[in-house]
Parts: sequence; structure tokens; C-alpha cells
Amino acid sequence: MKIRFKILLALFILFGSATLIPSTVSAQQSNVSFQVFYDQLSPYGQWSSTPDYGYIWIPDVGPEFSPYSTNGSWVMTDYGWTWVSDYSWGWAPFHYGRWDFDNNFGWFWVPDYEWGPSWVTWRRGDGYYGWSPMRPGISVSMSFGNEYADVNRWNFVRDRDFGRTNISRYYVNRRDNDVIIRKSSVINNTFNDNKRNVTYIAGPRRDDVQKYTRRSINNVSVRDNPNPGQKLTNNQLEIYRPQFDRNNDVKQRPAPSRVSDVKDIVPAGRRNANFKQNNVQVQQPKQQQSLPAETKRQDQVQVQQKQQIESKKQDQIQVQQKQQQQQQEQKQAVQQNVQVKQQATTTVKSRRLERQQNRANNQDKKGRNKENSTETSGKH
Repeated sequence: MKIRFKILLALFILFGSATLIPSTVSAQQSNVSFQVFYDQLSPYGQWSSTPDYGYIWIPDVGPEFSPYSTNGSWVMTDYGWTWVSDYSWGWAPFHYGRWDFDNNFGWFWVPDYEWGPSWVTWRRGDGYYGWSPMRPGISVSMSFGNEYADVNRWNFVRDRDFGRTNISRYYVNRRDNDVIIRKSSVINNTFNDNKRNVTYIAGPRRDDVQKYTRRSINNVSVRDNPNPGQKLTNNQLEIYRPQFDRNNDVKQRPAPSRVSDVKDIVPAGRRNANFKQNNVQVQQPKQQQSLPAETKRQDQVQVQQKQQIESKKQDQIQVQQKQQQQQQEQKQAVQQNVQVKQQATTTVKSRRLERQQNRANNQDKKGRNKENSTETSGKH
């Protein structure tokens, strides 16, 4: 009886443990290769190849796009500040690999094996928080150096505005980046992920952000999504983040189904918010079929927001021009008043001098008359 009880108890424990930790098992899957990137991202951009990086991905976005800046926001998780992208493809390029910029075709992404909350460098100083995408080949330790590459890669907001869901409305003009950077220092706060054996750059500390923003920063839990994609609801981020087996890439040699020549890629300056390059259409799971429409809707929102911004700029320009015109008119009025006063003063002085001259002439005339009358009386 005791033996049967022990056997049943062992089976119960074994069965219970198997049902309680399915997410841990799925999180440790290691049979994934770069082919998942090549297939899943093809509908949203073009794959090309360069001597320095091998396969690179150029997203179908307008010239205003910037990684960790456009269409997204920061949330605090156990791993540090995590970028939650509004792009349907954002689960991959903002959490794996690195971004770099080409003067011809703009931003491009280079795949890598390690998942992270984000791959950016952080700075703070003079009342601002800032971040910049880490370039390919830059490690966490290298990112803590004093070199900050191109100042135009940085996004800065006032520290009191950091953590807002509409963070893009609070970006500081990049013309001020150089001054801000020189007055700031690198944030070297890190988090060690023992399960994945990876060190992440966690970004600003929660206590510091709460102090500067005077807002409570809620923690968002991260859960594994079994399918490519991401979803943020009720302070929970479900995101696809498989662990890659480097040996699979050696054995299978994955590659994009179509690789475009770099010379055939449309330059970033000729794109717009609704831009779509010609590319191979990869068959997607049913749950992914609605994603292009979602992306189109987001792009339309971007266009509307850009038009609103341009309208506000035009209104501001008109107000400034009107103010300048009023200031010019006031200045002219003041100058006219000064001229009138000067003319009046000159007239008064002229009349005074004229009266003085007349009095002097009269006195001379009287003196001469008196002298004449004296001479006449003397003769008689």
C-alpha cells in the first residue's frame, strides 16, 4: 500500500510540475534559426546584403523613421526599461540585433541572437534623459565609453517627461543634442539575466525617474508569446522572444527568399509615410493577415499627426510674423514721435533765437538813435 502511495505521489508531482511550468519550457526552446527573421520581416521591408554585416533589413517606412523613437514608448519591466513598439514587426528589430544608418537608404537592421528589453545607450544630465541605438558590434561594456557617435542618433526628453506613453511629443529638437550630450553622462545601470546568460542595459533607475517625473512608475511583467508578435495589456507584455541555436544557422544556412541589391533600394529621402517597396510576399499564419492593415492605419495616423504638426508650425509662423509686424509698426511710430519732437524743439529754438536777435537789433537801433539825438543837440 505504501509503495502504491509513493508511486502515485511521484506521478502526481511529475504531472503537476509539467503543467505548472509550460512557459519556462517554451522560453527555453532552442530550435529556432534566423529563418524566422527572414520570413516574418519580409512583408514589411527588403532584405539586402553588405560586405560588413551580411544580410540586413530595411523597413518600409518614411524618412522620418528612427529606431526606438518612432511609434513606440518605454515601459519598466524586471529587465529595465523596455521598448514597446507600435509596429506589428517591432517584436524583432527592437529586441534582437542592432541598428545602423546609411546616408542613401536610411536606417537598417542587422540580426543577432540575443533578446533584450532594448539595445540602446542611455545618458542623463542637465535635466534631460537620452538614448541612442547601439551600432552593430557594440557590446554593453563598449557602450559605456565616452564616445557617442553621431549626435543626430540621439533622442532627448526632459527628465520630467520621461516614461510618458506619448513620448514622441516631448522630444527635444536634435539641434540641441550636442550641447545636451556635453553636459550629460552615461547611465551604466545593468541587469543580469541568469536564465539567458545575458547582461542588459537597464537604463534610468526607477527611483530616479519617479523623483524627476513625480509619477508612480508601474512595473510591466513580461510573458512569452508562442507566436511572432507582441501585445501590451493590463501591465503585461506578451512578446515572442525565442532563444536561438547558433548551430542551426550553421547546419541549415537560412537566407531570405529574396535579396535586393543595395543599389535598387529606394533612398530614404524619396519615401513617404505610406511608402511600400516591391518585395516578395511570404505566406503568413492566419493571425498575421490583419497586420498589414494595422500598419497602414498606423501610417495614416502618422500622416495626420505630421499634418497637424505642420499646421501648428504654420500658425506659429503667422503669429510670429504678425508680432514682428506689430513690433516694426511700433518702432516706426516711436521714430516718428521722436522726429516730431525734434522738429518741435528745433522750431522753438529757432523762434527763441529770432526773438533774441530782434531784441538785440532793437537795442542797437535805440542806441544809435540816442547818439544821433545827442549829437544834434550839441550842434545847436
